[in-house]
Amino acid sequence: MAFEGMVEIWTDGGCKPNPGPGGWAAILRYGTTEKEFSGHEPATTNNRMELTAACAALEALTRPCKVVVHTDSEYVKNGITRWHTGWVRRNWRSATGEPVKNMDLWRRLLEAAQKHEIEWKWVRGHAGDAMNERADVLATKARDGG
Repeated sequence: MAFEGMVEIWTDGGCKPNPGPGGWAAILRYGTTEKEFSGHEPATTNNRMELTAACAALEALTRPCKVVVHTDSEYVKNGITRWHTGWVRRNWRSATGEPVKNMDLWRRLLEAAQKHEIEWKWVRGHAGDAMNERADVLATKARDGG
């Protein structure tokens, strides 16, 4: 598979309260070009918004790419890099035998990630990473209806 150049993505999502109204955002950078995406849900959870941001960002890519996804969600990073193989092996059941929460979004994320070469990087939220802070502002604005 031939890959285009490197795309960097920053994602964020959240609710206030959790669960409650939520917003998500993603920023994509390819060279000097940047695109921003955001959206909201009237009743959701933080984890669903974090997952939605990652899904929307990868779905926006029109060709196979090398990608670095920056997320402040350990849930997203661990789920996509470690946990999903066990979930799939156990027919979308957790280690305790319960159905995996947010299975619809995990399946959507796995599908969106399939054609890309992705490095998942966790960044500490609200700790001064300029692009993460920018994604947080966009997600909060979307959550608040802006």
